[in-house]
Amino acid sequence: MSNISLIIGREFNERVRKKSFIITTLLMPVLMIALMVAPALIMEYSHGEQKRIAVIDRSGLVAGALESDETIRFETVDLDVEAARDSLKEYFGVLHIGAGILDDPADLRLYANASTSLMLEGKITSQIEHILETEKLKRYEIEDLPRIMEEVKTTVKMRTFRNDKEEDEQNNSSPVVATALGYILGFMLYMFLLLYGSIVMQSVIEEKNNRVLEVMVSSVRPFDLMMGKILGVACVAVLQILIWSVLICLVGAVVLPQLMPADVLAGAEAVRQGAAAATVEGVDPQLLQAVAAMTDLGYILKIFGCLVLFIFGGFLLYSAMFAAVGSAVDNVQDAQQLQTPVTLPIILALFMMLAVINDPNSPVAFWFSIIPLTSPIVMMARIPYDIPMWEIGLSLVILYASFAAMVWVAAKIYRVGIFMYGKKPSFKELWKWMRYRY
Repeated sequence: MSNISLIIGREFNERVRKKSFIITTLLMPVLMIALMVAPALIMEYSHGEQKRIAVIDRSGLVAGALESDETIRFETVDLDVEAARDSLKEYFGVLHIGAGILDDPADLRLYANASTSLMLEGKITSQIEHILETEKLKRYEIEDLPRIMEEVKTTVKMRTFRNDKEEDEQNNSSPVVATALGYILGFMLYMFLLLYGSIVMQSVIEEKNNRVLEVMVSSVRPFDLMMGKILGVACVAVLQILIWSVLICLVGAVVLPQLMPADVLAGAEAVRQGAAAATVEGVDPQLLQAVAAMTDLGYILKIFGCLVLFIFGGFLLYSAMFAAVGSAVDNVQDAQQLQTPVTLPIILALFMMLAVINDPNSPVAFWFSIIPLTSPIVMMARIPYDIPMWEIGLSLVILYASFAAMVWVAAKIYRVGIFMYGKKPSFKELWKWMRYRY
């Protein structure tokens, strides 16, 4: 154990003292927020210049009701289609609306002078659909129809409560919060397993190429060396998560209350105390539940506590496999083939995370959150939905038990592979290494 402790300390100190660790730890939350906000900003500012579209309306019903915006400008022209296509080259395109568009919605053509986009075509068709629906309603000759339609338009806002929870435990049942947290946490596990697992593999390959391992195994058992390296890097990952949890707790407990209006904070506090009828005029109930969750220190600590346990367990499981792969090859290029079976379950878990968000209680979501190769990512995507604690406990027990079994298998490959040079082993040879007796 003293040898393992020395190796853990060396691996931990070597990485934590690097400037890259400090920069990554501080910038990663900002980067994750940027990655979530960037798509919306790109969509907002990437529409380009306004596109002029010449409209030839043979029905006489649509052209006058089309509305231009910052992306599309509709201009009615009195030309036939062929003449417009030949002469109006300065326009983005020519929109031809047939005379029978009301009875035949397919009687619509766009002749573009450049490639179009799905969003552009969707904007045009959605406007025309609304106009045609309005024209069809006029056939019923209902007086004051626009006012009636405006009055009957209703927006429903629903709050969800759990029958299997006490009244004071209802504050974090917002599906918006659960979906956002599930996606963020699952994606975080995905990045950590790939990033830190590859760090272990590359470290083993470097030390093997430098012949450092040959010197170290003269005084340390290969198993102790592998365990020390795995646990040392795992401690780095856990430290990073703990720093982030402290920062997020500070933001939720100190910064966020200063930025929120007083009535919203009061409503969120009422929700947190279990007040079923807590509302704020003009504020969506889902927003109140989201604020209640983000400012609930106990809820945040529970989420990050589970995150640490699953990151630690998932990393231990996968890093044992990555260490075995690194010991079996001489360079990163040769590791690609052997690395594929290790990374495939991580990628599969990421796809299953999307299924979890659709239905966190489905049999598929349950079993993939129990299977150890996918459970770290899938279970972390389920936890914000307030699933039963016994499922979390069962998943953790199986995960850590699988790590113990995987270490035994990986150690067999590791203790042979670190002395092998010049040849990339096949899967058949790896199987032989696992069967060797010592």
